[in-house]
Amino acid sequence: MKYKTVGIIGCAVVLIAGIINWHAVFKTDEGTRYHQHLEAQEKKQCTQDHSDGELCTHLPLVCIDTGGKTIPGSMGRNAEKKAAEADVAANGTEEERICAHMYIADSETEYNHPSDEPTVSSDILIHVRGNSSRYFDKLNYRIKLVDENGENNPQSLIGMDAHHEWALHGPFLDKTLIRNYMMYNIAGEIMDYSPNVRFCELMLNGEYMGVYVLTELIDEGSNGARLELAIDEKNDTYTGYLLRLDREDFDRTDNLNSFSSYTMRKSKALKLNVEFPGPTMLNEDIKKSINDDFSRFEKSLYSYDYNNKKYGYKNFIDMDSFAEYFIINEFTGNYDAGTYSTYIYKDTDGKLKMCVWDFNNSCDNFQEEPHSPVQSFRMQNKLWFNMLTKDEDFVECVIAKYKSLRKSYLSDEYLSEYIDDTVKYLGPAVERNYERWEDSFRSNSLLRPAERNIRSYEDALKQLKFYLLKRGKWMDENIDSLRQFCAESKVKIYNENTD
Repeated sequence: MKYKTVGIIGCAVVLIAGIINWHAVFKTDEGTRYHQHLEAQEKKQCTQDHSDGELCTHLPLVCIDTGGKTIPGSMGRNAEKKAAEADVAANGTEEERICAHMYIADSETEYNHPSDEPTVSSDILIHVRGNSSRYFDKLNYRIKLVDENGENNPQSLIGMDAHHEWALHGPFLDKTLIRNYMMYNIAGEIMDYSPNVRFCELMLNGEYMGVYVLTELIDEGSNGARLELAIDEKNDTYTGYLLRLDREDFDRTDNLNSFSSYTMRKSKALKLNVEFPGPTMLNEDIKKSINDDFSRFEKSLYSYDYNNKKYGYKNFIDMDSFAEYFIINEFTGNYDAGTYSTYIYKDTDGKLKMCVWDFNNSCDNFQEEPHSPVQSFRMQNKLWFNMLTKDEDFVECVIAKYKSLRKSYLSDEYLSEYIDDTVKYLGPAVERNYERWEDSFRSNSLLRPAERNIRSYEDALKQLKFYLLKRGKWMDENIDSLRQFCAESKVKIYNENTD
C-alpha cells in the first residue's frame, strides 16, 4: 500500500560511492511509485500510413463515445454564467451522469490509434467534474466503469490498480500540462499515499480533445489499491474512513457536525463530508461513530492539552503525514489546500493522515490576482494547522523534513530535471494539444490581471521553473521562522490536565 521511498538508502549510496548520478538515485524504487515519463517503454517510430489523418500517439489513447448525448455539468464558455445555467441532465441535477462507452488503446511497444484493438473496453457513467474548471472550454470528467447490468466494473487502466471510479483531468489553466502529474508523483514519493496518474490523449465522439491526466480518485480499494478502508455492513462497523473538507453543499446528507463545526472554528462556508463509507453504506449509526471519532481528534487539538502526552493530538494523527502535507502545499503555494478539496483519512493503522489533491492553481497559477506571494507562509492559517503550528514538536518536524526534502525531491536540481524529462516524454503531444486549444494562449480572462496570462508553452515552463527556484530560495532562508507560531497561551498551564 505504501509508496514510501528508499531515499535514505539512496543518499547513503551516494555518500559512499560518490559516483551515482542524481537521476539514478531517485529512480531506484522498483515496485513503488511509477513515474510514467521515466519508466514507460520507448517505442519505435510508427510505420503505418496515416494519410487519412488518423491520430497516432505514443501516449495511451482514451476514446469515449456518448452516442450524441451531451455530458452534463458544463458551464459553457461564458465565464460570467451562473451555476444555475449549467448543462444538466433530465432530472435537473448537475451530478447526474449519462451512459457512454469508453475504450483505451495502450500498447506497451507500439504507437496507439483510435482504430486499434482496445486494451480496455467498458460502458461508463460520465459527467463533468470540477468547480471553476467547468467554465473552461477543455473540461474535466469523472467516469465510473459499469458492466451491462450497470454494476461496478473495476478494471486496471494504463497500468494503475483496478477500480471503477476515475477522473480525467484536462489541463487548461495550467499551460505546462504537468502540475498535477508532477506533484502527485512527487507527493507519492514523500507521503504514504498520493493518487496515481498517467498521461493520455482523449478522443471524445471522434473529436481530438488533447492531453489529459488519468487520475485515481481518492477512495477505498482492495489488494493494496488506493486507501486501505473497509466496512462491515452486517455489523455496522468500519475500518477507516475518508473525509473531504470543501465548499458548502446543502444537498448532501453526509455532512459532519464535528467539533470544529459546532464550535465555529471552521468557516460556515465549508463542510466536512464523509466520502467513505459512501451513500449506500453510510447509515446514521456509522455517521455518528465517525463524527464522534473525528471530534475526539479535534477536541484534543483545540484544547489546552493539545501537546499533552496522554490527551494530546499525537494520539490521533500521523504527524509525519500532516507535516509532509504542510510542506508540499506550502512549497508550491497551493493555498486551496486546507480549505477546498482537502482530504483526510484514517486507514487500518488507526491514525489520521492527509492526502494531497489538485495542484492546477499552484505555483502562482491562481486565476485571481496573486494572493500567494513567494515571500510568505500561509498554511499555518488553515484549519487544524493553525493549532498544529502552536506545538513546537510539529514545527520542528516540518523544519527538519523540509531541510531533508530540499536535498532530494524538492531540490532545485530534481524539480528542474523532472520538468524537463516530463516535457521530453510528452513530445509531439504538446503541439497537438495546443493546435486544438491554441486560443487559450490568446485569452486575457483566464488569469487576472490580464498581463499574467501566458502566451506560449515555453513561457509557461519558464514561469513554473522560476517560481519553484524563487520559492525554494525564500523558504530555505525563512523556514526556521515557523517557530514564531509556537507561542502558547499564558493561561494554558492553569487549564491543562496534569494527571
